[in-house]
Amino acid sequence: MTSVANRRSMMGLYSGNICIRSHQVRFVLSEKGIVTQINNYDGNKIPEDLIALNPFATMPTLVDRELVLYDSRVIMEYIDERYPYPPLLPVNPVDRAKIRLALTSLEVDIVQSAVDLDQSLGTRNENSCRKKLKSALNATADLFSVNKYFLSEHFTIIDCVLGPILWRLDYFHINLTNDHKNMKSYMQRVFDREAFHDSLTEDEEEMHL
Repeated sequence: MTSVANRRSMMGLYSGNICIRSHQVRFVLSEKGIVTQINNYDGNKIPEDLIALNPFATMPTLVDRELVLYDSRVIMEYIDERYPYPPLLPVNPVDRAKIRLALTSLEVDIVQSAVDLDQSLGTRNENSCRKKLKSALNATADLFSVNKYFLSEHFTIIDCVLGPILWRLDYFHINLTNDHKNMKSYMQRVFDREAFHDSLTEDEEEMHL
Protein backbone atom coordinates (compact mmCIF):
# COMPACT_ATOMS: atom_id res chain seq x y z
CA MET A 1 0.00 0.00 0.00
CA THR A 2 1.25 3.46 -0.83
CA SER A 3 0.87 5.91 2.02
CA VAL A 4 -0.83 9.25 1.58
CA ALA A 5 2.42 10.97 2.47
CA ASN A 6 4.20 9.24 -0.38
CA ARG A 7 1.47 10.26 -2.81
CA ARG A 8 1.65 13.93 -1.82
CA SER A 9 2.11 16.13 -4.85
CA MET A 10 3.32 19.63 -5.56
CA MET A 11 0.83 19.86 -8.40
CA GLY A 12 -1.88 22.46 -8.66
CA LEU A 13 -4.99 22.37 -10.84
CA TYR A 14 -6.99 25.29 -12.16
CA SER A 15 -10.41 23.75 -12.60
CA GLY A 16 -13.75 24.95 -13.90
CA ASN A 17 -16.43 24.42 -11.26
CA ILE A 18 -18.78 22.64 -13.69
CA CYS A 19 -16.37 22.19 -16.61
CA ILE A 20 -16.59 18.71 -18.14
CA ARG A 21 -12.91 18.49 -19.02
CA SER A 22 -11.91 19.73 -15.56
CA HIS A 23 -14.14 17.09 -14.00
CA GLN A 24 -12.44 14.39 -16.06
CA VAL A 25 -9.03 15.47 -14.73
CA ARG A 26 -10.33 15.68 -11.15
CA PHE A 27 -11.66 12.13 -11.56
CA VAL A 28 -8.23 10.87 -12.64
CA LEU A 29 -6.58 12.63 -9.70
CA SER A 30 -9.09 11.07 -7.31
CA GLU A 31 -8.56 7.59 -8.75
CA LYS A 32 -4.83 8.01 -8.26
CA GLY A 33 -5.24 9.29 -4.71
CA ILE A 34 -2.97 12.25 -5.44
CA VAL A 35 -3.08 15.16 -3.01
CA THR A 36 -3.32 18.21 -5.28
CA GLN A 37 -4.16 21.86 -4.75
CA ILE A 38 -7.38 22.15 -6.74
CA ASN A 39 -8.73 25.64 -7.32
CA ASN A 40 -12.25 25.57 -8.73
CA TYR A 41 -13.48 28.67 -10.51
CA ASP A 42 -16.68 29.83 -12.09
CA GLY A 43 -16.30 29.56 -15.84
CA ASN A 44 -16.79 33.30 -16.26
CA LYS A 45 -14.04 34.21 -13.81
CA ILE A 46 -10.53 33.73 -15.10
CA PRO A 47 -7.86 34.15 -12.40
CA GLU A 48 -5.09 36.56 -13.35
CA ASP A 49 -2.30 34.13 -12.52
CA LEU A 50 -3.81 31.57 -14.92
CA ILE A 51 -3.55 34.09 -17.77
CA ALA A 52 0.16 34.37 -17.06
CA LEU A 53 0.59 30.58 -17.10
CA ASN A 54 -1.66 29.57 -19.97
CA PRO A 55 -1.82 31.75 -23.12
CA PHE A 56 -5.34 30.47 -23.80
CA ALA A 57 -6.48 31.02 -20.18
CA THR A 58 -8.44 27.76 -20.33
CA MET A 59 -9.35 25.23 -17.67
CA PRO A 60 -8.25 22.69 -16.73
CA THR A 61 -4.64 23.79 -16.42
CA LEU A 62 -2.19 21.66 -14.45
CA VAL A 63 0.91 23.16 -12.88
CA ASP A 64 3.61 20.73 -11.75
CA ARG A 65 6.66 22.69 -10.62
CA GLU A 66 7.96 24.25 -13.86
CA LEU A 67 5.61 22.28 -16.11
CA VAL A 68 2.30 23.77 -17.25
CA LEU A 69 -0.20 21.62 -19.16
CA TYR A 70 -3.54 22.82 -20.50
CA ASP A 71 -4.93 20.05 -22.69
CA SER A 72 -7.16 17.74 -20.62
CA ARG A 73 -6.13 14.55 -22.40
CA VAL A 74 -2.43 15.40 -22.16
CA ILE A 75 -2.95 16.19 -18.46
CA MET A 76 -4.68 12.87 -17.77
CA GLU A 77 -2.06 10.80 -19.56
CA TYR A 78 0.74 12.73 -17.86
CA ILE A 79 -0.78 12.01 -14.44
CA ASP A 80 -1.13 8.33 -15.29
CA GLU A 81 2.49 8.09 -16.40
CA ARG A 82 3.89 10.05 -13.47
CA TYR A 83 1.82 8.12 -10.92
CA PRO A 84 1.59 4.64 -12.47
CA TYR A 85 -0.47 3.04 -9.69
CA PRO A 86 -3.29 2.28 -10.09
CA PRO A 87 -2.78 2.23 -13.87
CA LEU A 88 -5.49 3.84 -16.00
CA LEU A 89 -3.83 2.87 -19.27
CA PRO A 90 -2.86 -0.74 -20.05
CA VAL A 91 0.78 -1.71 -19.61
CA ASN A 92 0.78 -3.72 -22.84
CA PRO A 93 1.70 -1.37 -25.74
CA VAL A 94 -0.90 -2.88 -28.08
CA ASP A 95 -3.74 -2.55 -25.57
CA ARG A 96 -2.53 0.94 -24.67
CA ALA A 97 -2.64 1.96 -28.33
CA LYS A 98 -6.19 0.62 -28.64
CA ILE A 99 -7.33 2.65 -25.63
CA ARG A 100 -5.70 5.78 -27.03
CA LEU A 101 -7.39 5.20 -30.38
CA ALA A 102 -10.73 4.80 -28.59
CA LEU A 103 -10.09 8.06 -26.70
CA THR A 104 -9.56 9.84 -30.00
CA SER A 105 -12.84 8.49 -31.33
CA LEU A 106 -14.71 9.43 -28.14
CA GLU A 107 -13.28 12.93 -28.27
CA VAL A 108 -14.74 13.48 -31.72
CA ASP A 109 -18.05 11.69 -31.25
CA ILE A 110 -19.04 12.26 -27.60
CA VAL A 111 -16.76 14.55 -25.60
CA GLN A 112 -16.84 17.49 -27.99
CA SER A 113 -20.60 17.05 -28.45
CA ALA A 114 -21.06 17.22 -24.66
CA VAL A 115 -18.84 20.30 -24.39
CA ASP A 116 -20.74 21.98 -27.24
CA LEU A 117 -24.06 21.22 -25.56
CA ASP A 118 -22.82 22.55 -22.24
CA GLN A 119 -21.75 25.78 -23.90
CA SER A 120 -25.01 26.08 -25.86
CA LEU A 121 -27.40 25.78 -22.89
CA GLY A 122 -29.90 28.61 -23.02
CA THR A 123 -29.19 29.42 -26.68
CA ARG A 124 -31.01 28.56 -29.89
CA ASN A 125 -28.38 25.89 -30.65
CA GLU A 126 -29.21 23.92 -27.50
CA ASN A 127 -31.68 21.47 -29.05
CA SER A 128 -29.50 20.63 -32.03
CA CYS A 129 -26.48 20.06 -29.75
CA ARG A 130 -28.60 17.86 -27.48
CA LYS A 131 -29.73 15.75 -30.43
CA LYS A 132 -26.12 15.35 -31.58
CA LEU A 133 -24.94 14.12 -28.19
CA LYS A 134 -27.90 11.79 -27.77
CA SER A 135 -27.26 10.32 -31.22
CA ALA A 136 -23.59 9.75 -30.38
CA LEU A 137 -24.52 7.99 -27.12
CA ASN A 138 -27.09 5.82 -28.89
CA ALA A 139 -24.44 4.78 -31.41
CA THR A 140 -22.30 3.40 -28.58
CA ALA A 141 -25.12 1.88 -26.50
CA ASP A 142 -24.35 -1.73 -27.45
CA LEU A 143 -20.74 -1.40 -26.28
CA PHE A 144 -21.84 -1.00 -22.67
CA SER A 145 -23.01 -4.64 -22.61
CA VAL A 146 -19.68 -6.19 -23.61
CA ASN A 147 -17.48 -5.54 -20.58
CA LYS A 148 -17.78 -4.41 -16.97
CA TYR A 149 -16.37 -1.04 -17.95
CA PHE A 150 -16.23 0.68 -21.31
CA LEU A 151 -14.17 -1.50 -23.69
CA SER A 152 -12.47 -3.28 -20.79
CA GLU A 153 -13.06 -5.49 -17.79
CA HIS A 154 -10.85 -3.08 -15.86
CA PHE A 155 -11.45 0.57 -15.01
CA THR A 156 -9.44 2.77 -17.40
CA ILE A 157 -8.92 6.38 -18.35
CA ILE A 158 -11.83 6.05 -20.78
CA ASP A 159 -14.20 5.66 -17.83
CA CYS A 160 -12.74 8.84 -16.32
CA VAL A 161 -13.64 10.56 -19.58
CA LEU A 162 -17.14 9.14 -19.95
CA GLY A 163 -18.27 9.28 -16.31
CA PRO A 164 -18.47 13.08 -16.00
CA ILE A 165 -20.45 13.30 -19.25
CA LEU A 166 -22.96 10.63 -18.27
CA TRP A 167 -23.34 12.28 -14.85
CA ARG A 168 -24.65 15.37 -16.65
CA LEU A 169 -27.39 13.66 -18.66
CA ASP A 170 -30.15 14.86 -16.30
CA TYR A 171 -28.62 18.33 -16.32
CA PHE A 172 -28.63 18.20 -20.13
CA HIS A 173 -32.26 16.96 -20.15
CA ILE A 174 -31.31 13.74 -21.91
CA ASN A 175 -33.50 10.87 -20.76
CA LEU A 176 -32.42 7.24 -21.05
CA THR A 177 -34.99 4.56 -21.89
CA ASN A 178 -35.24 0.84 -21.22
CA ASP A 179 -33.10 0.35 -24.31
CA HIS A 180 -30.22 1.86 -22.36
CA LYS A 181 -30.28 -0.55 -19.41
CA ASN A 182 -26.66 -1.62 -19.94
CA MET A 183 -25.55 2.00 -20.08
CA LYS A 184 -27.49 2.70 -16.88
CA SER A 185 -25.79 -0.24 -15.13
CA TYR A 186 -22.42 1.00 -16.28
CA MET A 187 -23.21 4.50 -15.04
CA GLN A 188 -24.11 3.18 -11.61
CA ARG A 189 -20.84 1.23 -11.36
CA VAL A 190 -18.87 4.36 -12.18
CA PHE A 191 -20.91 6.69 -9.98
CA ASP A 192 -20.59 4.32 -7.02
CA ARG A 193 -16.81 4.63 -7.03
CA GLU A 194 -15.50 6.59 -4.07
CA ALA A 195 -13.11 8.44 -6.35
CA PHE A 196 -16.00 9.67 -8.47
CA HIS A 197 -17.78 11.12 -5.45
CA ASP A 198 -14.54 12.77 -4.35
CA SER A 199 -14.12 14.34 -7.79
CA LEU A 200 -17.43 16.23 -7.67
CA THR A 201 -17.77 19.89 -6.84
CA GLU A 202 -20.86 21.00 -4.91
CA ASP A 203 -22.46 22.34 -8.09
CA GLU A 204 -21.80 19.06 -9.88
CA GLU A 205 -23.37 17.09 -7.05
CA GLU A 206 -26.60 19.00 -7.65
CA MET A 207 -26.70 18.00 -11.32
CA HIS A 208 -27.74 14.45 -10.49
CA LEU A 209 -30.27 14.53 -7.65
